[in-house]
Formats: sequence, structure tokens, C-alpha cells
Amino acid sequence: QVQLVESGGGLVQAGGSLRLSCAASGRTFSSYAMGWFRQAPGKEREFVAAISWSGDITYYAGSVKGRFTISRDNAKNTVYLQMNSLKPEDTAVYYCAAATLGIATMRYEYDYWGQGTQVTVSS
Repeated sequence: QVQLVESGGGLVQAGGSLRLSCAASGRTFSSYAMGWFRQAPGKEREFVAAISWSGDITYYAGSVKGRFTISRDNAKNTVYLQMNSLKPEDTAVYYCAAATLGIATMRYEYDYWGQGTQVTVSS
């Protein structure tokens, strides 16, 4: 089992940047694929980005491709989401998640979830 704790959210102006971190407990972090999802008020939770256990494969939602970068440091049990050129429509609670069966883009494919961190982008 793994526990996930997100941090790094906050309020930023449009065009700005934030880096989210997700710290994982447990010694098997490197065996999980990791993902980031987000949920805006009144909307479904949606996929943002994912990374394989080794870090050599990444997927992105079309809405963030070219602006967001997912990465991981297995020695630190941490996954990151660097968010650049932020837009008001990026405002949401951002969740990290761990998948045991490999890199994935669907919510049901993830087994463990963090509590989320709020990102607010002002126009």
C-alpha cells in the first residue's frame, strides 16, 4: 500500500508557473506508475498526465501538452508536475495517484489517491 500527499498548490496569475509535488510513503514507490488528475467545481475528475515507473514514458492530456511536465524521482519517492503558462481554466483541485498495473490515463486504473491540492489561476 502507498500513501500520497500532494503539495505546491496555490494562487497564481495567468501566464505564471507552479510546481506540484506528490510524496509517497512506502518502499515500493518505484514499482508504481504515477498520474496527475484534476477536478474543477461542478466537473468530472479528468486526466492530466502520467508517467511510467521508470520515468521513460509519459502521457499528457491535450489541454496541457506543451505546458505541463510530469517527472519523478524514485530516490525521493516523489512525483512532480511542472505547470507553465497557466490559464484560468487550469483552476482545479489536483490529485496524484498510483497505478499498480502500469502507466494509465483512466481513473479506474489507479489504485491509490492523494487528498488533493488546490490550484487557482486568476485572469
